[in-house]
Amino acid sequence: MIIDSQDTIVAIATAPGEGGIGIVRVSGASAERLLNQYFDSAGCDPQLTSHRLYYGHFRHSDGELIDEVMAVIMRAPRSYTREDVVEVHCHGVSVVLRRIVDLLVDAGARLARPGEFTLRAFLNGRIDLTRAEAVIDVIRSRSEAACRVALGQMEGRLSREIFRFRDGISDLLAEVEAGIDFPEEELPLADRQRLIETSSLLEGQMAALLDSFESGRILRDGLSILIFGKPNVGKSSLMNSLLGEARTIVSDIPGTTRDTVEESLLLRGMPLRLIDTAGVRQTHDPVEVQGVQRAQAKVAGVDLVLLVVDGSQTLDEDDCKALQSCDPERTLLVLNKEDLGSCQLPAEFTSLPALSISARSASGIDLLLDGIVNFFSRSTGSEGRETSLLSDRRHRESLLLARNALERFRLSLDADHPSEFGALELSEALHALGEITGETAPEDILEKIFTRFCIGK
Repeated sequence: MIIDSQDTIVAIATAPGEGGIGIVRVSGASAERLLNQYFDSAGCDPQLTSHRLYYGHFRHSDGELIDEVMAVIMRAPRSYTREDVVEVHCHGVSVVLRRIVDLLVDAGARLARPGEFTLRAFLNGRIDLTRAEAVIDVIRSRSEAACRVALGQMEGRLSREIFRFRDGISDLLAEVEAGIDFPEEELPLADRQRLIETSSLLEGQMAALLDSFESGRILRDGLSILIFGKPNVGKSSLMNSLLGEARTIVSDIPGTTRDTVEESLLLRGMPLRLIDTAGVRQTHDPVEVQGVQRAQAKVAGVDLVLLVVDGSQTLDEDDCKALQSCDPERTLLVLNKEDLGSCQLPAEFTSLPALSISARSASGIDLLLDGIVNFFSRSTGSEGRETSLLSDRRHRESLLLARNALERFRLSLDADHPSEFGALELSEALHALGEITGETAPEDILEKIFTRFCIGK
């Protein structure tokens, strides 16, 4: 995907469908020539001023009117891609947008691949890889919190942290390599101790950033919530109450839900993914057995489990079986059917935070939503308003590799191993950090990242 980076590329930059305005974007050395070929600037100077919108008409070479448009040229390097970029703002109807693109392709432009404009911005040094990835996160963000995390990364908050780590490790490597180049000047004990302290400080800073991953992931992707429990305790009714619609079948017949049912919703600006599951119980029905197994398998992979029990009945063996699958740190006990009365809880359930509701009448649902929000707030802490957050698993894996390499360097110094060993560890740490910012990222990683983008961005 990097071979044809000298081509002039074109794409529709606005979302499909009807709209008041549609935008066609062009980037490359021929962008201005292509615009001049079809744009009639209504008597304005044909030498358009950069970064100024011009009114005019887009016409076929034979003079046929395509649309009434506004056009702008953004000359390099003051553009998104650091190349000459042209945008044609026309009416947002697909037939007009396609005709404009077809004319530009006929004149020598090439259709852009997904993310190719942002790829060129990265290759031309306008943004590093973390900021490029943040672009797609902004586009795909489903909540204010997710958008805030992505915007912070897009403005360089994360990359500044990574570059600070890189500079610190580069200084360590320069000092170690100086000792390798001049072996007769043995590294004094005081200098070795200083290098150990410096590397330990960097390790701690990296560890703090790694610790932010869970908060960043939840803010970016939302909270996954599993509705769990034995049959006929009101799990499907609870899901319908939370969604505000009859999404799942509610029946007095046990085992109605045989598979997981997933739905998304936005709760006070926070994205949630609700998962309704088959009731957990002893059964000989092979289909229901599979549903129970899938429900139990889901428990480990979610952020929060709503363990639903019938609070009006004495809890039994199947309730205890459901409890055994749950992590108490990630479980909220929901005592359903409060309108039918209440029974004393067994001792093993009393340690869980609990809320009483009636899913059928929606009584107590607001308190349950408050409990979910409070859990979310505990998980995300400060929500990353002013600090850097890791939210991408790729970043976390590379930073973990760098931190581990730095730890091995410190241990090699402590054990007085040859300096060459330490230099190799520091080089590995720099390579891992470079994969985050894109300096050492292999082409297959770049391709995987940029193909996530929409065409036109």
